[in-house]
This record gives sequence, structure tokens and C-alpha cells, in this order.
Amino acid sequence: MLEESVVHKAVSVKVSSGVLYNCTTVRKNALLKAINKRLLSEIPGIIAANKIDLENAEKAGISKVLIDRLVLDEKRIRQMVEGVKDVIKLPDPVGKIFGRIKRPNGLVIQKMRVPLGAVGIIYEARPNVTIDASVLCLKSGNAVMLKGGSEALHSNKALVAIMKLALKDAGLPAGCVEFIDTIEREAVAVMLKQDKYLDVIIPRGSQQLIRYIQGNSSVPVIAHGEGNCHVFVDASANLKKAEDIVYNAKVQRPSVCNAAEKLLVHKKVASKFLPKAAERLRQAGVEIRGDETAVSIVPSIKPANDSDWYKEYLDLIIAVKIVENLDEAIQHINLFGSHHSDAIVTGTKSHSERFLREVDSAAVYSNASTRFTDGFEFGLGAEIGISTQKLHARGPMGLVELTSTKFVIHGKGNIRK
Repeated sequence: MLEESVVHKAVSVKVSSGVLYNCTTVRKNALLKAINKRLLSEIPGIIAANKIDLENAEKAGISKVLIDRLVLDEKRIRQMVEGVKDVIKLPDPVGKIFGRIKRPNGLVIQKMRVPLGAVGIIYEARPNVTIDASVLCLKSGNAVMLKGGSEALHSNKALVAIMKLALKDAGLPAGCVEFIDTIEREAVAVMLKQDKYLDVIIPRGSQQLIRYIQGNSSVPVIAHGEGNCHVFVDASANLKKAEDIVYNAKVQRPSVCNAAEKLLVHKKVASKFLPKAAERLRQAGVEIRGDETAVSIVPSIKPANDSDWYKEYLDLIIAVKIVENLDEAIQHINLFGSHHSDAIVTGTKSHSERFLREVDSAAVYSNASTRFTDGFEFGLGAEIGISTQKLHARGPMGLVELTSTKFVIHGKGNIRK
């Protein structure tokens, strides 16, 4: 019964993707406006459904940081609405022609952007992903099959019900958005085998979840990678700016993948910078772990172990390492980092340029917080994820990353000799 249900929804998404493939921008934007209208009219119902998930999360002993991801209050719902408005304003990439080549034989060869088709999204915790991911898929002409985490089941069901009503309002198939509304883990295993109907799967969640999906999916996967993000404070850095950047990158929202998990400090400024920075972090409730040199400078810092340098904490924890120079900082980040988002704070232009060029991450920053790796902040609208892969998409995935291309060739009766 479970398998039949999942397969039925996959078929529904595939069939509906054919309708969306040829939808005009005007019609797709009308759908998004209908979703917003429904979101605003159903705020009390969304909050009531979310309350059930929050109560269940508290009973299950889920940490406060992770519970924060689950919350859907009126402010966050209105933020979702603003996110949808941003996507409506974005240019539609579908149908765009580029890469024109005219061959000596008279053929004109171009590329056209087209939807990926039927997109599967598997995600945990954050119910806002239900709207963010769906809206981006719909605007880029893709139908979407959603599998959210059990902890947000009631919130997700309420949000999907709203989108299905909006699809009806817009005269589009209800199958443009399908949701697997079960907490049974077997549903994911079945979804991963629907390569006949799904064109791609995009997972968002823990590394354990992503590795499972990558290892078991017969559908192509674009992985949302973990964020073991670094901030390196160089010897020439403005230390007040460095302190503000480190604080923001760690404390502003510690449960997200673009939060800083590691702090690297040049040995020449460590004694001056680290005590003030550590005290400010400590006052914000951050647990600080460090190498021997960091502990010798600030004795309250807990000794780090080898595994710390690889960890994505997603919590108020940061590990500190004192480095000899820029070379060591770059080597450390490329070895231990997750190739997500990494930053240098420096007053030396050549150091900035080297860091930006040599650190092999999806987003690299000079004198700015890693917290900006985000679809909204990059002007992409709501993002569907942040890919740390190198094929098809890397970094925040917006509308363009949800399209592929096809060759479009114009001839005048050409035949090959």
C-alpha cells in the first residue's frame, strides 16, 4: 500500500510536469500569487498545525536550536509570503535562448533553458522549505514531489493543502505538488527508485540522510552539503570588524549550514584578538574548543580533539585553531572543510585575492560573514538548497539551477553530406 501510494504520486508529478513545462511566465506568477493569497488567509490554521509539531518535538526532547527550525509563527509565515513575492519578481529563465552559433553550412545552433521536469525534494525539520522549494520549482516550470521530516508533518500537510487549493484556483493540476504524508522511512526508499518518473532528487538535511540518499538513489541527486564553515582572521585584519564578523557568523543563527563552525586566527594577532572575541562569544552562550595554542591564550577554552575539525555543530559551539600564516589557513580549510562557505578577514589585498582564488568552496568571502550564503541575500529569491557539488549546480540553487538546456537548431533545408 505504501509503495503504491508513493509510485502513484510520482506518476502524478511526472504527468503534471508536462503541463508546467509549457506554462507561460504570466500563468506561473498567477499561481504564486494564489499561493500567497491562501497563505495569508490561512495563518491561524498553519500556526495551529505547527503547534502540534512543536509540542511533539518538546516531548521528544529535541534541542531548542532544532526546535527553532520548526517554528512557524505569523512573522515567519509573512516572511515566506515576502519570499514568494521576491520569486514572482525574478526573471523566468525558461525559454531563454543563449550561446548562438552560426555554422558554415548555414545552420544556426542555440541553447534554450528548459525545466528539469519532475523534482523530488527530501528534507528535514524546516517547514518553510515546503513553500520555498515548491515555489522555486513551480516558477521554473517543474512539478515537485515532497518528503519532509516526521517532526514537521502537520505543518507540512497544512502548507501542501494550501498549495493544492492555489493550484485549483489557477486551473493547474493538483499533481504539480505532491507530498508523501507518512512518517514511515520506507517511503524514502521507494521514492529513491522512481527514476522512471522523477528526473532529479534534491536532499536537504543531515549528512547521514544525504549519504543514505546518494548511496541508494537510482534518480540523479543534487546534494545540499553540510556546512563546516570557517572564518580566518589574518594578521592585517581590522580586529573590531573581525570580531563582529565572527560573532555574526556563529551567533546570529547557529543552526543553519552557513554559520561558522571554525575560527582560524593568525598567530601574530591571536593574543590580542582571541581573548576579546572569546569573551563575547562566551557571553552569547557559545562553547569554545581550541588547539593547544588557543587554550594557552584563553585557559577557559576546552581542548579540541581531532574530530572537531571535521564537525558541523549546528549549535552554539565553535572550534579555534591558531595558524602560522595564510598558507596554513588555506590548507586547513581545504582539508577539513566541507567546501561550503569560508571567509577571510584581512587588510591585505593580495591575501584576499589568494584566499578567494585558492579556497575550494562554493562561496568564499573577503571581509564579510559566511551567513550571506543564502538565496535571498544573493538576489536569487528563496533557494532550494546550497549545493557543495561541482556538477550541474554549486552554491545557492535558485531558478536557473532548476533548469537544464536543450539545443535548438534552425536550418533551411540543410542535409548532411
